[in-house]
Amino acid sequence: MRILVHGQQAFGKSVLEALLNRGDDVVGVYCAPDTGARNDPLKEYALQRGFEVNQPESWKDPVVWEKFRSHNADLCVMAYVTKYVPEEVLNIPTQGSIQYHPSLLPMHKGPSSINWPIILGEKKTGLTIFWPDNGLDTGPVLLQKEVTIEPDDTLGSLYFNSLYPMGVDAILEAVDQVSEGNAPRQAQDPDAGTYEGWCREDNAKVDWSRPAREIYNLIRGCNPQPGAWTLFDGNKVQIFDAQLAEKASGTPGAVVDIDEKDGLTITAGQGAVLIKRLRVSGAEKVSAADYARSAGIEVGSVLG
Repeated sequence: MRILVHGQQAFGKSVLEALLNRGDDVVGVYCAPDTGARNDPLKEYALQRGFEVNQPESWKDPVVWEKFRSHNADLCVMAYVTKYVPEEVLNIPTQGSIQYHPSLLPMHKGPSSINWPIILGEKKTGLTIFWPDNGLDTGPVLLQKEVTIEPDDTLGSLYFNSLYPMGVDAILEAVDQVSEGNAPRQAQDPDAGTYEGWCREDNAKVDWSRPAREIYNLIRGCNPQPGAWTLFDGNKVQIFDAQLAEKASGTPGAVVDIDEKDGLTITAGQGAVLIKRLRVSGAEKVSAADYARSAGIEVGSVLG
């Protein structure tokens, strides 16, 4: 098949690389518009391999559609696409388009689909390769792979250790099924599943009155982005490495122990959380004990 790759970032690069390494006929590459001085990893790799990289600002432009049509592609592989692409474009390749989504659709439709299962304390998630349509992650399912969310998984570990490598392999498997003419199109139940929007700064604020388990899940699900956070002395403090601590009593948000090796133990509405690594806005990540010394945090200090 003649394949178009449309994606961005390291995941898009890995998909293009995997397709080329096994000899697939990639006839064009599309990437998100530039946002900074550094090239997107997919764009950089595609240019190194001799491709013209197309970066349309909008997929509503008929000129973009004609360029897309000129590749005479059989399939478009969408590997981490955040811009809306209308069905008129998706259906230009003779076999249509397939897209990667890091959740078990119809659960966790939306842009932060790795964060939310961790934040909500779920035990499993996965990935879906589906046929996109005009809805948001609503198209028919081609294949799915399930992943266990380990008790200490973070957004970063779940993605890079599981959903990223499995996603590349799943896309190759899906391409093969399309090529062989046996790719499923299992319709999603429009009334089933969930949708969550972006996990942003407002969602990541720690409420120390909540149970420690909920706070810990929030920290894990926001590590490394957007970073769970609290306040101390008017400064925003982002929390990264943490773990559940021994039970403690006291005012929620109060520091009940400072350990040079382990970090700060902070009470929650139920239980406590041990903070190991954090960052004050604009600074580097440091150990919680180092921050406590520099910020004057003592046992009895209250965060939040």
